[in-house]
Amino acid sequence: MGHDSDGRGMTAASPRRLVEELLNDGGGVLRLAPAFVARDLVPPGRRFGLPEDAYDLGERGYVCERWLGSTTKADNRIGPPDEGLSHVVDSSGRPRMTLRDAVAADPAAIMGEAYAASHPQGLGRLAKLLDYGARIPYHIHPPQRFAELLGRRSKDEQYYFPAGVDAGPHPETFFGVHPWIVRERAYDVLLPYLVDWDSDLILRHSRAELQVPDEGFQVPSGVLHGPGTALTVELQEDSDVFAMFQALNAGRIISKELLFHDVRPEDRRAHGERFPLNFVEWELNGDPYFYENNHLTPQPIDTDGGGSEWWIFYNTPKFSGKKLVVPPGGRHTATERGVYSLLVWSGSGRYCGHDVRGGDADRDELLVSHAVATAPHTIENTGDTDLVVFTFFGPDINETPSIPVFAA
Repeated sequence: MGHDSDGRGMTAASPRRLVEELLNDGGGVLRLAPAFVARDLVPPGRRFGLPEDAYDLGERGYVCERWLGSTTKADNRIGPPDEGLSHVVDSSGRPRMTLRDAVAADPAAIMGEAYAASHPQGLGRLAKLLDYGARIPYHIHPPQRFAELLGRRSKDEQYYFPAGVDAGPHPETFFGVHPWIVRERAYDVLLPYLVDWDSDLILRHSRAELQVPDEGFQVPSGVLHGPGTALTVELQEDSDVFAMFQALNAGRIISKELLFHDVRPEDRRAHGERFPLNFVEWELNGDPYFYENNHLTPQPIDTDGGGSEWWIFYNTPKFSGKKLVVPPGGRHTATERGVYSLLVWSGSGRYCGHDVRGGDADRDELLVSHAVATAPHTIENTGDTDLVVFTFFGPDINETPSIPVFAA
């Protein structure tokens, strides 16, 4: 394969050759640099371990999120062109290319030939850490039939709340609407709050659930929700679509333009504030067993690999994820069904030969290519505390448990 000129008489490896080089150097594993994302709606929780002055980015807002193994650009009003995109680094820690460019350059090398052919959209999932100092405004992610009107994708998502972290001032999440609204088809009860855009009283029509450590929730597209302040690991479809339904949040009125963030101009002109109500999947929102049908608890996985594993993201073919705990001095052998990325949450060790350390953003994130993932590979705990790792998989890789359905 040839080389491309960099414009200075030098030659640089083509993207495909660079992917090959990085995979070879990493033994089929890509080391990723942290991708911190600013948001301007809510103050930060300041639990990422960054210097205090690193959270405030001026007009861009505050560092409130970290995107993990991301091939998705953050859809922010202002910010750098690569915000939200993970970067692949070489053995010296130097960023060489975005993970999105790497997957595009050689999808088969990273995802496996068959999976890459059947999933041309790429890795198809996005993991995040959410670190907010106030509740996120009550909002919704448009279902696919509306997201595709703008050439975008729906955004089903799931949450997991790690234990041992300060939960912040409001560790509860509002979900859905009171069942009577759906039973009486009183959908317009929400409309005045969208028109007036001057309060947070729309929350009176919703219900809050406590964010309990080591538990979580699923949130299908079309479900209204206002996430609380517990530090959250989120796994979702690779999309950044939303419509904000709550005007007053964290002491200020947010821009009403965020209500129409993913509404076509012609739909806004024709229907105004009523149009985003179309995004609401009313039966899901008014389910009297919403908690039971959307609550996630870790589901143990039988393993003889030397560590303990649980499903923490499951009940959907769109993505999945696990928690792995390897005790001090332990060695775990994993064999997975496809490409995955990971975050080392705590502890230290070696993962597929790479030194990893929880709490060190430069040494806690990897992507394991299909070839390595589907063969036995070793995770060693070299420290004196548990090595805790979260792993993230894209669509159609794993078969996972289901949440038992409660019917009214």
